[in-house]
Amino acid sequence: MSRPSTPQPTALTLHQQSRVLEIGFSDGAVFRLPYELLRVYSPSAEVRGHGPGQEVLQTGKRLVEIVDIEPVGHYAVQPSFNDGHNTGLYTWEMLYDLGVNQDACWQDYLDRVSAAGVDRDAPMAPAAGSACASH
Repeated sequence: MSRPSTPQPTALTLHQQSRVLEIGFSDGAVFRLPYELLRVYSPSAEVRGHGPGQEVLQTGKRLVEIVDIEPVGHYAVQPSFNDGHNTGLYTWEMLYDLGVNQDACWQDYLDRVSAAGVDRDAPMAPAAGSACASH
């Protein structure tokens, strides 16, 4: 559930050609979140694991697409990606935090890919967790 201080979304647009979710919030903030970023930071257990150290580094997601997005109550959306992933619930708070911290999250992701010794476009491989995963 969103904390009361989290602005509420006022607009949500999928830009399929550029693979970006554009989301506007009640405080005037507008974020353009790449599908890849949303996919690699999915809040699902498949990505986050069930505890510290169980996170799974997501790779090969640069060209991932959102094929559907469903509202979940008044607090979240659940996108379906074309790689079959559809179990993450993205709360307004999480989407806002990803927008605010997008540069740091991208850098954290690229650092984890580098530390794992894999290419960003490589097939999936397990890796260590992320401080940014809490966003």
